[in-house]
Amino acid sequence: MTLPPLSRYLPVLQWGRTYNRTQLTGDLSAAVIVTVMLIPQSLAYALLAGMPPETGIYASIAPIVLYAIFGTSRALAVGPVAVVSLMTAAAIGNTVEAGTAGYVAAALTLALLSGVMLLALGLFRLGFLANFLSHPVIAGFITASGILIAASQLRHILGIQGEGHTLIEIGAGLIAHITEINWITLVLGAAAIAFLFWVRRGLKPLLLKTGMGPRIADILAKAGPVLAIVATTLAVWGLELNTRGVAIVGEIPQSLPPLTMPSLSPALVSQLLVPALLISIIGFVESISVAQTLAAKKRQRIDPDQELIGLGAANIGAAFTGGFPVTGGFSRSVVNYDAGAETPAAGAYTAVALAIAALYLTPLIEYLPKATLAATIIVAVLSLVDFSVVKRAWAFSHADFAAVIATIVLTLLAGVEYGVTAGVITSILVHLYKTSRPHMAVVGRVPGTEHFRNVLRHSVETQPHVLSLRIDESLYFPNARFLEDQLSSYAAEKPELTDVVLMFPAVNEIDLSALESLEAINTKLNHAGVRLHLSEVKGPVMDRLKRSHFLEELSGEVFLSQHEAVCKLDKQQN
Repeated sequence: MTLPPLSRYLPVLQWGRTYNRTQLTGDLSAAVIVTVMLIPQSLAYALLAGMPPETGIYASIAPIVLYAIFGTSRALAVGPVAVVSLMTAAAIGNTVEAGTAGYVAAALTLALLSGVMLLALGLFRLGFLANFLSHPVIAGFITASGILIAASQLRHILGIQGEGHTLIEIGAGLIAHITEINWITLVLGAAAIAFLFWVRRGLKPLLLKTGMGPRIADILAKAGPVLAIVATTLAVWGLELNTRGVAIVGEIPQSLPPLTMPSLSPALVSQLLVPALLISIIGFVESISVAQTLAAKKRQRIDPDQELIGLGAANIGAAFTGGFPVTGGFSRSVVNYDAGAETPAAGAYTAVALAIAALYLTPLIEYLPKATLAATIIVAVLSLVDFSVVKRAWAFSHADFAAVIATIVLTLLAGVEYGVTAGVITSILVHLYKTSRPHMAVVGRVPGTEHFRNVLRHSVETQPHVLSLRIDESLYFPNARFLEDQLSSYAAEKPELTDVVLMFPAVNEIDLSALESLEAINTKLNHAGVRLHLSEVKGPVMDRLKRSHFLEELSGEVFLSQHEAVCKLDKQQN
């Protein structure tokens, strides 16, 4: 049954009708656990984005509620994430000086632009455009971003200055201030990193040995950063380490997210349009990947176009409530799923818990050292670094390898915007390159059957006067000329040729350029006394050909199967 328009655009009306006590229990349980995890994450990613700490919490309240209303995933947890936060810092840092009111206003504008773009893509059902960014390129970009993010946080671990948006800039900044290391900060940061790495690998086995259930042990292990935050905050407060040069978060306003107004300055908007588009693409790809992975475990359905609307609404919400660009996060979504989230309402309950934390708990983190937040980020993003994609790409496809390498190198050396742009461009170029040189095979009949296979791979029967050429790609403007050239080359090798049969079992589309190439091939072969035939043409392709004069001018015939074509041409020759 077709859903009414309102239900399609408001999924909350679908799952909300059947909401029950069992789902409420699971959602509340998940909300408590995710809130505990989300508070340190939100603060850390605000630091990464160059924003005041409280904006991380603000960006995790209204966006979550809006996604719960408009999104289709029942487990996705929306909020600040590492890669998008890095892209935010890179985009705004090139426009406005960090730490100023203008910087915060620019972040609001960036969130608004990203939200509007995502919303427009969803309303016009253009979610398929994200498919133009290949998975190897995405993996390469995330790997490079993970390295950049980790490197950018070293200054907080060392307690020194060291700005920069590329690996070279960051490295040069660190070297220039290396003599200013605050050793107390370094000890705190290094200890936090070591502890967080141990938590990831050692805490769960330890809890299991105590007899704790696997599910609870796994959730507690993922909430490990909270323990690091509590310990280092108490250490700084008790020993007054902030008076000895240890940078702390400082006083955070005790308030709900304020109503804010993004800057609509034409100059600022024009500068942020491209970064907003890139953030939208990367954020959507990351979010939809997580959502589909979790939905598949429960055989649930994710609507990519509605996801665009949900993420768009979330970012617009962030823009008007003091936040910055957000998307669906992998780690918190997995925790949300594992903790028993049944519906998007779990996100709404998380937002309520975060609002309570923003009102009453922020004084408890005044002495939280920035080094601990940096350690949280470093440990989280290093899990994103995966150079195996380079090895796999080289072994499988040199074109994909070139795209991955270009993305990684440009991201590290030129910045995330250039890296994403390179990823998009190289993904499209690789696709165009591959489809511009479609696989074509001269085929013959397998003896005793009606099957036709590549003459280079199988022992088959062929006829000297017939050339059977199978086209394994749709025909359109990038490969139309290639078809002409290949066919001329094959035909030149058969002086006794009288018939050419083009097999179209894999041809799903023919555009006008390809049609003109087919007409040119038909004319050239006809002048040479060779007839052109087609076989195994799909219905939609045949419908398209019937709209032109090609079939009327075709020198040969259109056969239902290649077997029929060969049998008839054999009889005619004999």
